[in-house]
This record gives sequence, structure tokens and C-alpha cells, in this order.
Amino acid sequence: MSSIFILYFLFKFLVIGSAGSGKSCLLHQFIEKKFKGDSSHTIGVEFGSKIATIGGKSVKLQIWDTAGQERFRSVTRSYYRGAAGALLVYDIANRESYNSLSEWLADARSLASPNIVILLAGNKKDLEAERQVTFLEASQFAQENELMYLETSAKSGENVEEAFLKCCKTILGKIQNGELDPDRIGSGIQFGDSKTRLLNQEKPKKPDCFCNM
Repeated sequence: MSSIFILYFLFKFLVIGSAGSGKSCLLHQFIEKKFKGDSSHTIGVEFGSKIATIGGKSVKLQIWDTAGQERFRSVTRSYYRGAAGALLVYDIANRESYNSLSEWLADARSLASPNIVILLAGNKKDLEAERQVTFLEASQFAQENELMYLETSAKSGENVEEAFLKCCKTILGKIQNGELDPDRIGSGIQFGDSKTRLLNQEKPKKPDCFCNM
């Protein structure tokens, strides 16, 4: 029996939110299981992928980490198309990053898959002493906008894997109950047959002028 994962599904995923909220660190913690202490602002878009087993099914996440700076918004918006899931990230110790959530959410819901599954992640939970946004306030925002919600710490790893996997579980549930159709163009979901398994071992190419290498 081969030790290679059989890919039943491929999900396109986004990590969005204001600059400095820790998006790249969340992605690095999820993939590498360690904190990226020397992280700088993302230029355009960065990419990462990981295979996870959820409910007995193997899922490959193709995750696009988008720049949070306004000057890159026209570039990063082009990557929203057909995304099945997203982490909407803010910094619990930065009120400004929280205040901009509505704008990021509007972009995701207008440009990504109509059925995109979004989890609100209150990052930098390790900065509790510097907190500017309460858990209750963010929970209410999530409830009002039909989002899942977790507080995370890219530094300690708390709830990082849970955030990504919770989104995946919800997407799988929607596939199983018929709300999401992987065969529909733009769903952000693909079946991993033998041909796509080989293709998906390669990192998707990105425009060099947009992204850090």
C-alpha cells in the first residue's frame, strides 16, 4: 500500500485581513508547526499548501496569503475568485485591524465563491495584556455576519490548526448535504483523481512581479 495520500478533495483557501495582523505567521505556523519570528509584510500574494485528513477524507489546501496593504488590493483581489474558504484575520491588540473587517468581508463575499466559508480569526491571543478588542465584541460581529470565530496565536500555535480545519469541516459538510457542488465552475473545490494528484504536487505558478519568492 503506497504511503502517498490519496487526494479526495482540493480546496482553494484565502487568508485575508489588514497588514500586520499576522496572516503570514498563521500560515507558516499551520504548515511548518513553528513561529515565523522574522516575518515582514507580504508583497502581493504568497502561497502555501498542506494535506489534512478530516473525517476520514484527505483534503489538500492550496492557501493564498494576501497582502494587507492598500496599495496591493487591486492585485490581491484577483486571487479571490473561486475560493472555497477563508480566514478573515485581525489583531486583538490592534483596534484598526478590527475596524477594517467589514471591508475585507465585503470583498470576499463579492469576489470569491458565492458559498465561501469564512472563519473570523482574532490573532495574537498571546498579547492578552495589550488587548483592544474583546472576545464578546468580536463574537457578536461574527454572529451578525454568519461567520465562525476563534481566537488564535501564531506565536504559540493556539487554535491555528483548529481554525483551518474547522473551515474545512464546514466545507465538507456543505458538500455532503448538497449545498456545495465540486463540479460547479468557481466552487473552489476539485476532486483529486489520479491525474490531478500528479499535477497538484507542483506549486501553482504566480506572477513574479506580484509576489515574494
